[in-house]
Amino acid sequence: MYDKKQPQNVQEVIDMVKGVGGGFGKLPIIAAGVILLLLLMGGTPWTIVGPGQRGVLIRLGAVQKGVFPEGLNFKMPFIDSVVKINVQVQKNVAKADAASKDLQIVSTTIATNYHLMPEAVDEVYQKIGAAFEDKVIQPAVQEVIKAVTAKYTAEELIAKRHEVKSAIRTELADRLAVFNIKVVELSIADFNFSEAFNTAIESKQIAEQHVARAKNDLERIRVENEQKISQAKAEAEGLKIQRQEITEQLLKLREIENQKKAIEKWDGKLPSVTGGAMPFIQVK
Repeated sequence: MYDKKQPQNVQEVIDMVKGVGGGFGKLPIIAAGVILLLLLMGGTPWTIVGPGQRGVLIRLGAVQKGVFPEGLNFKMPFIDSVVKINVQVQKNVAKADAASKDLQIVSTTIATNYHLMPEAVDEVYQKIGAAFEDKVIQPAVQEVIKAVTAKYTAEELIAKRHEVKSAIRTELADRLAVFNIKVVELSIADFNFSEAFNTAIESKQIAEQHVARAKNDLERIRVENEQKISQAKAEAEGLKIQRQEITEQLLKLREIENQKKAIEKWDGKLPSVTGGAMPFIQVK
């Protein structure tokens, strides 16, 4: 992949320089000056790749196969250059207009979290370059939104939001994987429809609420009527039972009970004024 004779660390660089002429003390002044000048001009034989980055090695203008990992990496001065590529999770926000299955115009905003596949950044840089968002991600998001939205009606886009999100994420992940871009997560910021459609939805909801209220009222009236009928039936059944239980013996018993109550209440005095025949009370 790379020249195996290159120094692999700073100590090897120092040893290599010391080996020329037996050490710094034996180098001619001109040679020492040349080496110092090269260092000052940036001709260092190493590069440092930062956290969350990978390095792409460019040798004489051509991308070399392989990726520099994080940390200290060695290269050939003046011949090699290193392009550092971010492989951390990044966010792309795209807006798109599409048509639903029932031909309603839908405006939506999609936020996509993604990252470049670290082991393939050399291929991404060689085939796409640094502007991969504009060249690949944005067009892919636009196409996927239009394709998925066309499979649902406007109302389904609202009611089946989770299903729509899953469909967009799956299709977008498949498209971007070809370019060594991995989709981590996707969010639908909002679905916006035309003013006429919003008005129609609001009117439909109001009508459905009225229907539901009317059904509830009818159900309440039905239950109340059933309760009244049940109560009337119970009362009628009670009267029927009472009539069945009234016999001649029961009537005589009631008469005796009434006379007994009258005697218990009498104080033994006859009324001072009478208006006719005195009532006769038989006492046994």
